[in-house]
Amino acid sequence: MNIAVKHSRNEHTLAWAIICSVLLHAVLAMVIPKIQFDAIKKPAILQVEFVKKTEPAPVAPPAPEPVKPKAEPKLKPKPIEKPLPSKTIIKDEPILHSPPPPSEVIAVAPKVDAVPSPMPPTPIAPPTPPAPTILPEPIKPAITTDKVDMEAARGKYSNTLWGAIGKYKQYPRIAQMRGWQGEAIVELLLDGNGKLKSKKIIQSSGHEVLDKQALEMVEKAVPYPAPPEALRGNSFTITVPIPFKLE
Repeated sequence: MNIAVKHSRNEHTLAWAIICSVLLHAVLAMVIPKIQFDAIKKPAILQVEFVKKTEPAPVAPPAPEPVKPKAEPKLKPKPIEKPLPSKTIIKDEPILHSPPPPSEVIAVAPKVDAVPSPMPPTPIAPPTPPAPTILPEPIKPAITTDKVDMEAARGKYSNTLWGAIGKYKQYPRIAQMRGWQGEAIVELLLDGNGKLKSKKIIQSSGHEVLDKQALEMVEKAVPYPAPPEALRGNSFTITVPIPFKLE
């Protein structure tokens, strides 16, 4: 019983669906023909034109202004001198000229002063020459007897030292073979008692071998003889020449 009822309901529903579909199609068939569709507008084409840019024509430099000639100064014309009107003389009326009054001239004699008699010229004495200036003679240092005695003592003591040093004289063999000669001057620094403090060559003989031999002789001759009384007490220097000559 229930199955039959359900089957009848389904058929009834299907019938209504068909009817609704038919009505809907009928309505659409009536409405669609009246619909007007607008034509599809084509898009406008944009045209772009390229214009070639023209460079401006070069501007010509302005023409130099013409140099105006300097206006020459106008010379003023000289005025024309008009002749003065001549005076007309009427013969009927005589012209009277009055003579000028005579001027009184007073002659004045020039005053002459008395001229004194010329005086005889006074004789001019010649200038006296200046007296010659006498320069004082330079004062010469007085030579003391002590200094003379000291110089004499140095010379005497130098000879004494040469006698002591000459005993150790030896001629270098190489100098003899080569024929070397010369004189070496030795300066000695001694104390007041004649003790040797230093020695040096102040004038070379010209050969180093001879100079060395002279210094060796000085060393070998120590101690020296006592100096004279004028040289004692203080240190002093004395020179001794040592000659080297081949005989």
